[in-house]
Amino acid sequence: MSVVLLTGASVYAQESAQVSTSADVLLNVQGILEDSDAVLSSDGTLYDSYSFEGQAGQTITIVLESSEFDPYLILTNAQGQTIAENDDADQNSLNSALTITLSRSGSYRVLVNTYRVGEHGRYTLTIRPASPDEVQPQSSDRTQQRERADRLLVQGYAHLSSSQFQEALRSFQQALPIYQAIGDREGEAGALNNIGLVYDHLGDYANALDYYQRALIIRRDMGNRESEGITLSNMGAIYYFSGEYSAAIDHYQQALNISREIGDRAQEAKILNNMSSVYDALGDYSTALEYLQRALSIIQAITLQDRASDQDETLWGVDHRLTEGAILNSTGLIYTEQGDHAKALDYFQRSLAINQDLDNHLGQGRILNNIGLVYYTLNDYSKSLDYLQQVLSMSRRIGDRAGEGIALRNIGAAYSSLGDNSNAIRNLQASLRIYQEIGDRDGEGKVLRNIGTLLANQQQPELAIVFLKQSVNVWESIRSELRSLPLEQQESFTQLISDTYRLLANLLLQQDRVLEAQQVLDLLKIQELQEYLRDVRGNAQTAQGLNFWPPEQRIIELYTTSLQQVESFDQFVHYADVETQVAQLRRTARGQSLNPDQLASLQNNLQQLEQPAVILYPLILDDRLELVLVPPKGEPIRRTVNVSREQLNAALATLLPNLENRTRNAKPDAQQLYQWLIQPIEADLANAGATTILYAADGQLRYLPLGALYDGHQWLIQRFRINNITAASLMDFRDSQDDALRVLAAAFSDRTLNYKFQIGAEDFAFSGLPHAGIEVENIAAEVPNTTQLLNRAFSRTAIESQMSHYSILHLATHAEFVPGSPEESFILFGNGDRVTLREVGSWNMSNADLVVLSACQTAVSGLGNGEEILGFGYQIQRTGARAAIASLWYVNDASTQTLMTAFYAALEQGWNEAEALRQAQIALIIGDFSALGLSPDEISSESTSHPYYWAPFILIGNGL
Repeated sequence: MSVVLLTGASVYAQESAQVSTSADVLLNVQGILEDSDAVLSSDGTLYDSYSFEGQAGQTITIVLESSEFDPYLILTNAQGQTIAENDDADQNSLNSALTITLSRSGSYRVLVNTYRVGEHGRYTLTIRPASPDEVQPQSSDRTQQRERADRLLVQGYAHLSSSQFQEALRSFQQALPIYQAIGDREGEAGALNNIGLVYDHLGDYANALDYYQRALIIRRDMGNRESEGITLSNMGAIYYFSGEYSAAIDHYQQALNISREIGDRAQEAKILNNMSSVYDALGDYSTALEYLQRALSIIQAITLQDRASDQDETLWGVDHRLTEGAILNSTGLIYTEQGDHAKALDYFQRSLAINQDLDNHLGQGRILNNIGLVYYTLNDYSKSLDYLQQVLSMSRRIGDRAGEGIALRNIGAAYSSLGDNSNAIRNLQASLRIYQEIGDRDGEGKVLRNIGTLLANQQQPELAIVFLKQSVNVWESIRSELRSLPLEQQESFTQLISDTYRLLANLLLQQDRVLEAQQVLDLLKIQELQEYLRDVRGNAQTAQGLNFWPPEQRIIELYTTSLQQVESFDQFVHYADVETQVAQLRRTARGQSLNPDQLASLQNNLQQLEQPAVILYPLILDDRLELVLVPPKGEPIRRTVNVSREQLNAALATLLPNLENRTRNAKPDAQQLYQWLIQPIEADLANAGATTILYAADGQLRYLPLGALYDGHQWLIQRFRINNITAASLMDFRDSQDDALRVLAAAFSDRTLNYKFQIGAEDFAFSGLPHAGIEVENIAAEVPNTTQLLNRAFSRTAIESQMSHYSILHLATHAEFVPGSPEESFILFGNGDRVTLREVGSWNMSNADLVVLSACQTAVSGLGNGEEILGFGYQIQRTGARAAIASLWYVNDASTQTLMTAFYAALEQGWNEAEALRQAQIALIIGDFSALGLSPDEISSESTSHPYYWAPFILIGNGL
């Protein structure tokens, strides 16, 4: 039966449903469940759906009655999230009913559902205001209701402990409205907390956090410190899994303080264990191990007390031992990451012994998987398989479908490493079916990636592309739905997800499918941002994912429908129809545009720019460098350079120190990089008439200022504007505003002010930069509409309260953007305040054209993969600003003052940001500032022609 919608006084009925309303009845439906109706994906039971508008604080009763089937009632919000459900109206009835006070105004949806698969028939659904007796039950009735809710909680705990998450969620959601109806606030908070816990296990962190916050409000209001600490700890875990490490540490610390205040040593140990995970994620292993040793010492002392008082086998005693096992397991994981496999195995075995003694199968499965991971890392694949087969057997025995899927996938990876492709594919296929059945999208994407990788290794590139495209589309759809990807520290032998995009782009380029490769390279940048920042959303364009050629669509259909008819995947590969589709792909896809509209849109954006521009995507592969060039007209261009990743990185490692040292000659090495990156596309740039390069750098090339390449006669910046971008699909191509410049310029210049602090394991100490103050004064002289903030007046509050009123935010201060974590990257304010790179993304700069960080650097800890540079550019775009300027190495205080004075002089002459920066850099190179209207007394007399002085500053975003 079709959906019936009720909005206000308007009712829309279809088929045989009879719907009526009155002043006392919000909705009354006489309907029929039929075999053609929709089914729940979780269990296959039939349901009809009805919507209504509710008001916050309104208490309603929903009754579902049928004499032909056992009804099941489900209430969801507008987003489809279940907020209440009920099986029986009372213990002696097959009908269903629930009373609930609505927490928010808006649309709600009622699902008329059957309890068992295959049931159908007539029913009556009524929604009405709750009666006084229902809102305030008699004391005896309240006791019965509380007992029923308590039973549901116990039932939910049992389901949760056996990883039956949907069943646990159903039990907790049934308990919640009962506690609300009888006014049991403690029970309500417990149910809310437990619902959050289930969503936590399911990886739905947004929902989990919402329920935890609701529980926290009640627990604080009631003064229940122990329960408040538990919820705070749960929230800390959500922030940890979301990659918001500062928030995680803050919530864990609050919970830790409470546990110490009330003397709950066991809870203190659990929180210390949780806090260690945050420092582990930050790469601060010494601090993580310190927390774990403290936690282990506390919990072992408690377990000794339990044994001495015969409490070892009680519920609390078991819980304490489980905590000890978890701490040992966490310690083993850190030693695994450090490569100390002997210690890792020792801690895993100790943890396993505890979980075996307690008959905790779920815990045993996790630890056996970790032991299998260690042996896999040691290339002992046979021993790894032994442990993984135990994980598989145990997961099947306890009905842990998610664990079974993980085990099958990892077994497939182990067989693949052994060269047993037949067994590898067989296990991967079984894993894929499970992930699809349980709706684990992330797991599905990873298995599709593994199958694609295996096909690529078997020299089946067309088929590999089909599976890798599906894998990419799974992750892009997850991102488009604003869901967080879980951090899986202990269940995968495979590399980062971004390698899927990189492999797919490689295969497409080998097949001369350049436009498809360009789209994948764009999505690769976004995926790398996701792995760094953890909360990258993409946009409508990226949400479309990758398209498929008709033969590819046919291969997917054949895989779905025909695989069961053949004995092995190898037979499927050689299936006549599959071979036909592959042959057609080879004829039609090579050199053709699968999505010409997308290319037309991108090139139309390029054509809108005032200066002729091209987009350059380098892709660093193990054996070669691929250059993909998108001109304003014509097909994308591919040029292959025979230089390995090792050779390229070695050249970068030689060139970058020479650029950063004014006493060294950087030209020879800069010319070598020029021959690899620019010379192969010289003719293409000329044919396009390009004067601007939009540069989407890859990997360690992000540490190289492209303008500092040398062609044998001049630097590249003297020939082209260079505009770095994160990804073309995320770029804002709108023109800058023509309004007069309005600058908010701030400087930390007082050398008597000194700030010392520690982030992670690193100590920092900063004092003022004298030339930064002169720099700001010069800006004010060049740009009349400038507001200056110096030293202590340059605070975070002052900046954040004013930034939305200016077109340029200029910060002359210290900043560090380092690889590894946005929480370790920061900007320092003149009063000692700091803002992290993650927090920058929440700034409101919708009126700003530009953010300038004029005394910063990005990568002080050695070369990573440039993720911090990519992340900084994205965070600035997220604020609403069009572009940012920052430096790639420690800059000279005096020459930066000169460069910035020249830059603002160029802006005042009407140049856009990219050209203004270029003109300023050229002025430093040739030592002539007259074209910018600057007199000798306004600039430094020091020679500034070496790249050390002018090259570090790059523009990211849209400076055109």
